[in-house]
Amino acid sequence: MDYDVKDLALADQGYDKIEWAEKRMPVLRIIKERFSKEKPLKGVRISCCLHVTTETANLVRTLKEGGAEVALCASNPLSTQDDVAASIVKHFEIPTFSIKGESDDIYYAHIKEALAFRPNVTMDDGADLVGALHMIALGRYDALHGTIRDWVERLTAQQKKELIDNIVGGSEETTTGVIRLKSMEKEGVLYFPIVAVNDAFTKHMFDNRYGTGQSTIDGILRATNILFAGAQFVLAGYGWCGKGVAMRASGLGARVIVAEVNPLRALEALMDGYDVMKMEDAAPLGDIFITTTGDIHVLRKEHFELMKDGAIIGNSGHFNVEIDINALEAMKTKKRNIRGTMDEYTLQNNKRIYLLGEGRLVNLACAEGHPSEVMDMSFANQALCAEYMWKNGKNLEKKVYSVPDEIDKNVAYLKLKSAGIIIDELTEEQKIYLASWEMGT
Repeated sequence: MDYDVKDLALADQGYDKIEWAEKRMPVLRIIKERFSKEKPLKGVRISCCLHVTTETANLVRTLKEGGAEVALCASNPLSTQDDVAASIVKHFEIPTFSIKGESDDIYYAHIKEALAFRPNVTMDDGADLVGALHMIALGRYDALHGTIRDWVERLTAQQKKELIDNIVGGSEETTTGVIRLKSMEKEGVLYFPIVAVNDAFTKHMFDNRYGTGQSTIDGILRATNILFAGAQFVLAGYGWCGKGVAMRASGLGARVIVAEVNPLRALEALMDGYDVMKMEDAAPLGDIFITTTGDIHVLRKEHFELMKDGAIIGNSGHFNVEIDINALEAMKTKKRNIRGTMDEYTLQNNKRIYLLGEGRLVNLACAEGHPSEVMDMSFANQALCAEYMWKNGKNLEKKVYSVPDEIDKNVAYLKLKSAGIIIDELTEEQKIYLASWEMGT
């Protein structure tokens, strides 16, 4: 079995953490038990490009229990828990290619390994894996990283064709990835169906809001140990992730300012009790700046110039493009690491700006990601959508699909059941009333 992890000697430590997480993932446990008996994924090869955490370990275990052959690589160079990656290899015999702090070259070498696994189903967090597959399908080798390009160019025409033709479908975990995939669908270049797991209610309403909200604050605190109470906290983006971050920052006593481009979300932020303004107006005021937009260069040169001495900046959207790091590098006169995951940039005006986690996801680069309890629902959706895609993918159009409603509701039902909660059901009379137009008021 091929693999590339930091140190297999860390495996036992990682196993203990995986076991701890599993206890707090009751829905995924229920699915794993069923998968173990029914083997609904027998015969499928699944390549997963995900954050390699304790929760992800329990997801890939579940897929394997379902009969699948699984390969795993990291979806972010800084999100890997090295002891967990080692345990996935040693204890569960799943090929894993993931090292915390890996260079871009190694990152893409690991994605190449996930491609070389020749999957039937893909599972993505940001669409890097699927994006590479589509560049291969389109013959856009110039857009591939050199490591992947060199591998592809050694394949025969038949091997390239089989690499794409063998794929039944896939799933996508994040808002950013779904946006990329819907753009591909719109342009008519999507080669296989994708389930947008991020769009499941039991994912984005809970993972994005409660997971990102808590884990972002956790990452900031671990990196800085600052006091939130009384601080001016500037948030870029008021989607589900932004709502969660704002709620938790406010709960710790911070004064929250929201910058938005969407008038509806801006209005919602205002009515939720936050100040709303343009980023250029917020820049001189903020003590802490966090981006949650999924877009490029949300914090950039003109904002850095306006920030006060000591401003802290970080990203909790997705890729490390939300903060214009190149501009920050060009503006600096000095750079030094302060606290492991925090770098100090001294600018030409002698002001200092502190960048968290190299501009990558602060909750993973500086902490451990979302709590297991919330990832339980996200990864339950992933596991069930893998089953759905394997059974139905060949009959689906090359489109981005929502998670089937019965899967979404089943995940919610199982989560409630695991908490000992039973809810009401409609009576027959109520069902008839809701379905009728004749009964009126």
